[in-house]
Amino acid sequence: MSEFHSGFVALIGRPNVGKSTLLNQLVGEKVAIMSDKAQTTRNKIQGIYTTEDSQIVFVDTPGIHKPRNQLGDFMVDMAYSAIREVDVILFMVPADQKRGTGDDLIIERLKNSDVPVYLIVNKIDRVHPDQLLPFIEDYSKQMDFKEVIPISATNGNNLETLMEAVTAEMPVGPQFYPEDQITDHPEYFVVSELVREKVLLLTRDEVPHSVAVVVESMKKPEGEKLHIRAAIIVERDSQKGIIIGKGGKMLRIIGQKARVDIEHMLGEKIYLELWVKVQKDWRDKKVNLQDFGYKKDEY
Repeated sequence: MSEFHSGFVALIGRPNVGKSTLLNQLVGEKVAIMSDKAQTTRNKIQGIYTTEDSQIVFVDTPGIHKPRNQLGDFMVDMAYSAIREVDVILFMVPADQKRGTGDDLIIERLKNSDVPVYLIVNKIDRVHPDQLLPFIEDYSKQMDFKEVIPISATNGNNLETLMEAVTAEMPVGPQFYPEDQITDHPEYFVVSELVREKVLLLTRDEVPHSVAVVVESMKKPEGEKLHIRAAIIVERDSQKGIIIGKGGKMLRIIGQKARVDIEHMLGEKIYLELWVKVQKDWRDKKVNLQDFGYKKDEY
C-alpha cells in the first residue's frame, strides 16, 4: 500500500484577487464567502481536499493591505502567520492588474520563505494571451518562484495542473481530518460567515467593513427545526437603519438568502432569527474583536 501524503497550503495575495473563489473551487463546496468588496475574508479559513492517498488543507488568508484599525492589524497578522506554518505557498495575483506596491510587499516577505512558493496568475480569462507572457516575466524577475501557473478560479481553467503540482509537494503524513470534512471551522463560524456574505452582497458601500455577525445560539427543540439566533453588529445607527431597511424589508431578504445557503450546508431545514446591534467603533476595541471571533493564534 502506498504511503499517505498530507500537508498545508497557504493562499496569499492582496485583497480581492480571487483566493476565496479558488478555495471553494478546489474543495468543491462553499467554505469561504465571496464578494467583490475587498477584505471579505477576515480569519484564516481552511478548506480540506481528501483523496485515497492524500489530504491537502488549504488555508485562505485575509488579503494583505495597509491596516487602518485593530481589525486590519489582526487580518494582516493572520495572513503572515499562515506563511510560517505551511508546506507550500500559493501567491495569487490577478492577470488584469499590474504589479503594485502591495504585491512587492508580499514578495519581500516570501523571499525569506523556507517552502516552495508558486505564482498563481488568476483571472486569465480577462486578458488576451499575448499580455500574459510579459506579465509573468515581470513577476519572475522579482523572485525565483518554484513554478508559475496561470488559472481562472471562476471558470476552473488549469486547476488540475495546480492540484497536481501541490499534491506532488505534500510530505508523507497522517490524515488530519475525516475524509468527508471540508472545513475545520465549527458550524457557528460558517453560519455567521454566510449571513455576513449576504449583508455584503445586499447593502451599500458604507456598511460592509463595519459588519460582524455573531451566532448566539443553535438549538433544536424536540420535533422542531433547528433554531439559529444571530446578531448583526454594526458601528453606527445609520448602518443599522440600512440593514433593517424600510419596514424590516432588507433584514428579511438577508435572512431569506442566508437561510438557503445555511440549509444547503447543514443539510436540514432551519429557522433563522436575525437582529441588528450597534456597537460603536468595535473594530478598534480588543474586547469586541475577541467577542466577535477575531482572536490571534496562540502560537
